[in-house]
Amino acid sequence: MARSIRINSYLKEQGLNDNAEYHKQIYICNNNWHPPPASILIEEQITKFEKLLKAKQHELTHKYRHHSLLNLTPLQKTTLTKLRKNSNIIIKPTDKNLGPAAMDIDTYITQVLQEHLLTDSYIQLSNTEAEQRLNNTKNTLKILISSNEDILSKPELTYFQRSFKQKHRLPIFYGLPKVHKHPLTLRPVVSCINSFISIFSNWLDFKMKALLPLVKSYTRNSADVLEDLKFINIPKNALLFSADAKSMYTNIDTTIGLQSIRAFLEHNKDCIPSNFPSELFLNILELVMNNNIFSFADTKWLQLAGTAMGTPAACAYATITYGHYENTVILTEFAPNLIYYRRYIDDIFGIWIPPDSHQTEKWKTFENKLNQWGPLEWKIEKPSNKTVFLDLNIELINSKIFTSTFQKSLNLYLYLPPRSAHPPSCLKGLIAGEMRRYWIQNSQDEFTEILKKFIIRLTERGHQLKDIIPILQQTAAKLNSTPSHKASKNNLNTLFIHQTYHPHGVQRRDIRNLYSQTLETHLDFDRMTVATSRPVNLKDILTKANLRMPPHLNVQKIINELKE
Repeated sequence: MARSIRINSYLKEQGLNDNAEYHKQIYICNNNWHPPPASILIEEQITKFEKLLKAKQHELTHKYRHHSLLNLTPLQKTTLTKLRKNSNIIIKPTDKNLGPAAMDIDTYITQVLQEHLLTDSYIQLSNTEAEQRLNNTKNTLKILISSNEDILSKPELTYFQRSFKQKHRLPIFYGLPKVHKHPLTLRPVVSCINSFISIFSNWLDFKMKALLPLVKSYTRNSADVLEDLKFINIPKNALLFSADAKSMYTNIDTTIGLQSIRAFLEHNKDCIPSNFPSELFLNILELVMNNNIFSFADTKWLQLAGTAMGTPAACAYATITYGHYENTVILTEFAPNLIYYRRYIDDIFGIWIPPDSHQTEKWKTFENKLNQWGPLEWKIEKPSNKTVFLDLNIELINSKIFTSTFQKSLNLYLYLPPRSAHPPSCLKGLIAGEMRRYWIQNSQDEFTEILKKFIIRLTERGHQLKDIIPILQQTAAKLNSTPSHKASKNNLNTLFIHQTYHPHGVQRRDIRNLYSQTLETHLDFDRMTVATSRPVNLKDILTKANLRMPPHLNVQKIINELKE
């Protein structure tokens, strides 16, 4: 807080605009620069605020000195401690959000190697090979930035310069158990957070966001689809269909993908800003997609095929690469048959108008054409009056679209339990968000039924009706109103005060009161927001991307045995 106040005071004194050319996605705080003190009056009020805050913390510590600060029973704590220290098992979140899963470490390592790393999609590198390739890639990327400084904006240059000074780690490979599959398999994941190459992939993703609207099939979510469907006149012979890509990221051939992006930029050059750094963008994209090097335990690997796993730009890359094919082939050739066609990464939804003759042949041609872009394959439903897209059941009755909320049968509805150390606003946000989604997606009768199920699921997680009914009533009163637009608020000059939430700690109302007593009248911020973060949770403690190997295991030895 004090730093924010001092920065604001410094910028005002220098006549600078603190929001000029600010881009949240590529903003890196310069922690090495310390703003000078504010005026004596403001510094006095900062000191007063901090003293009162410490006094409040001391008061609460004394008040709850006889209370347990843990939300775990002694047995739970002992069990979790043993699990954390046991290097013979590994705990991972499961695919499809089906809760945590514990696996024997030997079995886990063997499956990762057999199903993924020891296939044609990857190659093992020695430590020396990995280091040399990483250094070459790093140097090439740095040279690309330094030689193109004149075409990058000031925020972009600042982003790269500050990012280069941070500490970086090698991406880490791990697998998420697919417990819904028999036999159990693992979904491959690469954690690229804080890696050097993620600096550039994040920049690529930032630049791609400006390109996404040029993909004609692009949709952000099911809410966009619902809004679109309000304005479509649907003929009597119309049918619905959906399609799902098979392992889309791994089946986007890198050469085809890069060629597609280049062609997309050329095809849309009149719609892209003239200062878009196309060649730099393409050069960085090629380096990111062809140099996905990661570790698995103490071994190093290079991905050889498909979209670089874990890279921040993966979603936008998948949307645009196939999107160019859709723009130039699918939506051109089948324009008379597609009155609506949208794709969310690897899911397609469309409204199909059969031709007057040769209906089966035309649909077959469409299916084949969807699957003629490299090795990517689509599982395509036959046209009918019903389909599922994202979280929507969609039905066509007498040329009218009806929707309801789609919920997977495997969903465990693992909502935050009441003893979890999260601020009350989290429960309010969950209930308000789900109720509004149900209201938009369902008829009145269906809304009532799904809301009943939602309430039952909350109580099954331990929530009391007396706690959730007031939130339900408050939200219900606002359902017919238009959600407030937050854009105007984002333009306000806001002071953020950050704290880690604790049920027995200083609460937001306390901070607001202390702020109003001390600083509020002396600062020119339009508003103050108390931003809370959660403390470390069980997932943070028990699930780690990196492997903690027991003494008796050696990954290289297992690799050698599997190759024999």
